[in-house]
Amino acid sequence: MILTLKKLDHYTPPEGPLLLIIMDGYGIGREYEGNAVFKARKPHLDRYFAEGLYTQLKAHGPAVGLPSEDDMGNSEVGHNALGAGRIFAQGAKLVNRAIADGSIFETDLWKSITAKHRDGGTLHFIGLLSDGNVHSHIKHLYAMLDRAVEDGVSRVRVHTLLDGRDVDETSALRYLEPLEKRLAEISDTHNVDYRIASGGGRMNVTMDRYNADWNIVKKGYDAHVLGKGRFFRSASEAVRTYYAEDPEITDQYLDSFVVTENDDPVGRILDGDSVIFFNFRGDRAIEISRALTEEEFSEFDRGPLPDITFAGMMEYDGDLHIPERYLVNPPSIERTIGQYLCAEGVTSFAISETQKFGHVTYFWNGNNSGYIDENLETYVEIPSDRIEFDKAPKMKAEEITARVLELLEEGYQFGRINFPNGDMVGHSGRLEPAIVAIETVDASVGRLVEKVRELNGVVVITADHGNADEMFTEKNGERIPKTTHTLNPVPFCILDSRKDVPFRLANIDTPGLANVAATLLNLLGFEKPEDYEPSLIERNR
Repeated sequence: MILTLKKLDHYTPPEGPLLLIIMDGYGIGREYEGNAVFKARKPHLDRYFAEGLYTQLKAHGPAVGLPSEDDMGNSEVGHNALGAGRIFAQGAKLVNRAIADGSIFETDLWKSITAKHRDGGTLHFIGLLSDGNVHSHIKHLYAMLDRAVEDGVSRVRVHTLLDGRDVDETSALRYLEPLEKRLAEISDTHNVDYRIASGGGRMNVTMDRYNADWNIVKKGYDAHVLGKGRFFRSASEAVRTYYAEDPEITDQYLDSFVVTENDDPVGRILDGDSVIFFNFRGDRAIEISRALTEEEFSEFDRGPLPDITFAGMMEYDGDLHIPERYLVNPPSIERTIGQYLCAEGVTSFAISETQKFGHVTYFWNGNNSGYIDENLETYVEIPSDRIEFDKAPKMKAEEITARVLELLEEGYQFGRINFPNGDMVGHSGRLEPAIVAIETVDASVGRLVEKVRELNGVVVITADHGNADEMFTEKNGERIPKTTHTLNPVPFCILDSRKDVPFRLANIDTPGLANVAATLLNLLGFEKPEDYEPSLIERNR
């Protein structure tokens, strides 16, 4: 595929670099005591938003390919939209469609799995048990359970990963108890054996990402496959016990548990079984997928790998093809801004710390790993600390900033950064650390803008979704920590070092993240591809 861009007529790009700064989790919400963005002292950002070309962008719902205005955006779909310049049906929307029209159940993979377990072995479902709709949705699990019964599957085990991050932080029983009841009713009504087998909190069990801490995956593997973990008679008993032992604990950090009967695990994953990982989002699904499928595996000692059929809800990595088998095809995103810029010979860099490195590379590039053109691009990952981020809210902002200052001196034409602080600390539900996180990012942005201005370049500042802008809600006078993303818009600001700025903001009714790519192309001196969303800027008359 040959990609070309037309040059903008009568326009000279800036002498220096174009730098895109993505402040993860930085939304623009109502001004109240629980808004860490509002409460933070941020002299640089306040000044830049006042003096630059400034607007706000939608970063949730249909604007980023999700089903409805009630669907929170997230970093994955946000960076897809930023890098693709167009809106693609995403995650939940794709799965919803496949379940609604029944196509997921007409795939050869689903048919072969259910046929395999009509008379023997166990079909296992592993995934995040909530309706947060960021990594998964419980209704998808329920639909597959109902169809498994209809297709004659005789034995099912569910391995429940508990949320407390994209939903209320101590809401696990809201999902576990109805599931336990439903599985019991299915078993009694249809004379089958459907039960919960194991689980744990998502940040402590199974759902690590970007190779940050393989011990998290090992803890899940041990529980799901080996039946190793703390024993309980039911999943709900496990949660109640953990709550009683530590009243401050939240669901995402609950330890692993194994459901037993007569001190024997009720649902180990064994030879001849099948596993469906029902998360649709990729980042926290890749490592457990590898652990359950790779014959040559050295990340931890897992013992003999069971001979199983493994299926993901979706393909979690399009370049590495992880997993090999999956139920719903991901959006096919090609002709990203990165591909166009490489075709035009534009040099660029992408940088973040581990927690968001994949977002400025894999997701930005349309769910594809690796370089587009290694001769033109540099990707830099700063290793994240292995710590609860509210305990170190500055994260690696200073290290990212120091490295970017070096890269800017090296003459790259375009760079993109993600500062994860507002999102990762925002997920803790702790206000004071979130304020520190935002103030840290402000200081880093100030240093970077100063450098780009020295180099006669342009800075674009935005975010991928909100989070730190709502750290608690109030009910009956009580503050309830909020750990989820928000539905608030995000900032968008252009700081042009040229004396006579050749652009002004365009009049777009509902600008969103997908409009950013065309804007960046304009700033670099190119017209947008015909099917990209409109640019946020237009030439001064």
